[in-house]
Amino acid sequence: MSSSKKSSMFSIIGASSVGTMIEWYDFYIFGSLATIISTKFFPAGNETLSYLSTLATFAAGFIVRPFGALFFGRLGDLIGRKYTFMVTLLLMGGATFFIGMIPAYETIGMFAPIGVLLLRLLQGLALGGEYGGAATYVAEHSPDNERGFMTSWIQITATAGLIISLIVIAITKLSMTKESFEAFGWRIPFLASILMVGVSYLIRRNMHESPLFAKVKSEGKTSTNPLKESFGNRLNFKFVLLALLGVTMGQGVVWYTGQFYAMSFIEKVMSVPKEQVDSILIWGLLLGTPFFVLFGWLSDKIGRKWIMMAGMLIAVLSYRSIYNHMYETVNIKNKTELAEKGTSLAEIKENAKNANGGMDSVFTVTKEFTDGTTYKEVKTLTLNNGVADTKDGKPIVDTKKTVTINNADKWTLIFMVFIQMLFVTMVYGPVAAFLVEMFPVKIRYTSMSLPYHIGNGIFGGLLPAIATFLVTSAKSANDKAKELGEAIPFDKPHLEGLWYPIVIAGICFIIGTIYLDGKDNKVNE
Repeated sequence: MSSSKKSSMFSIIGASSVGTMIEWYDFYIFGSLATIISTKFFPAGNETLSYLSTLATFAAGFIVRPFGALFFGRLGDLIGRKYTFMVTLLLMGGATFFIGMIPAYETIGMFAPIGVLLLRLLQGLALGGEYGGAATYVAEHSPDNERGFMTSWIQITATAGLIISLIVIAITKLSMTKESFEAFGWRIPFLASILMVGVSYLIRRNMHESPLFAKVKSEGKTSTNPLKESFGNRLNFKFVLLALLGVTMGQGVVWYTGQFYAMSFIEKVMSVPKEQVDSILIWGLLLGTPFFVLFGWLSDKIGRKWIMMAGMLIAVLSYRSIYNHMYETVNIKNKTELAEKGTSLAEIKENAKNANGGMDSVFTVTKEFTDGTTYKEVKTLTLNNGVADTKDGKPIVDTKKTVTINNADKWTLIFMVFIQMLFVTMVYGPVAAFLVEMFPVKIRYTSMSLPYHIGNGIFGGLLPAIATFLVTSAKSANDKAKELGEAIPFDKPHLEGLWYPIVIAGICFIIGTIYLDGKDNKVNE
């Protein structure tokens, strides 16, 4: 490729990537703020239930992504790639902005979670149309021998959007007090999206249509019914199923385990403060991001199939060891306490959320350890007229634990996230080129978008909620067994959530290994 063509190619990649990255930012800012959103848009009283409700709302955006893929994929194959992902950009930006404008639950009641859910669904529809358009657009500009490398820059955008969401949140927190952030500052990352979308729109409106699609359109060879040709044609539908079952469902769970579930696990299971969790994720993702391009480039040299299959297999074999090591690194049972530094405090506080003037009995225990780790446990018992709230005849005690880790443990966790990022980049770096090469020009947008968004939107997007539910259920089963004096059923309940990605990625590896031919094809058909 000549230097002028290469310069033009990178301009195309840049214009496509900026918009796609902003859409991922918009989509993931919700997940990055899941903890505080659970307190703003959902009923108070059960922290775990509110958090699971937030994860379910987060997952709803993923569930509708396949519908967005069908709607916008069809549009992209009928009228063009450029116009379609201009529309998805504006739809995503508008939905994100209005999430930041919705009043809290205590102001408008059930209209808050309903409004957030509806806007989250719009986000999912928009993202369902964006990725396929961007990947197809770049691939159709790329030379055959560099397609993996060129499209790998699009693959960076999902992780880059997550990183930027975490950085914007961190900067917003640093610019104000904790009280201000919890009161209104958390809305700023949502509202800021409108500025990013505006810039991206100005960049994208000057882009030209994909040359391959323009050629097909000028020759009158576009599909008259992309949905029917994609899924009604038996041969093409076979490739759609193979793309889903042999590639994207495994790729989806590996991506979300290595990034979103890692974040959720460190914060909710290991009880590390949100600020430290965000720092760990940012560093781990930054260190791993260049490998998207490396594995995309490598796929041009040695083929795409075995890089992706190897990433899935290594992930399946490694996840339980990695997450157990993460857990034990922070586990205070493995640390030596400085007994003289421990404190305990019992106090009665007014319960501001109780209209009847109820009180909270609060018991706080703080422990310090020789390696610099600090543990804090706060148990709250709500009293109404001096009587504790009960459930099943037992007082309801709300327990919050926080483990503030030392620098050495922080870098251990960063390394563990980085290792998972290597798995992510192996399966995700080459996947855009692989999917594009499976389908002909006239139905490519539709055909590749659906399996991608089922694999990532449903199999991957549901992962945080399913894995968190499995961990919570395992812990509850152990607690019940202890009450009954029985043997606990789960030796390591904190690892139970990993069975979901292990099983899905394992099945995908088997199907992909057996049925994918591993040949890289041209895209000008």
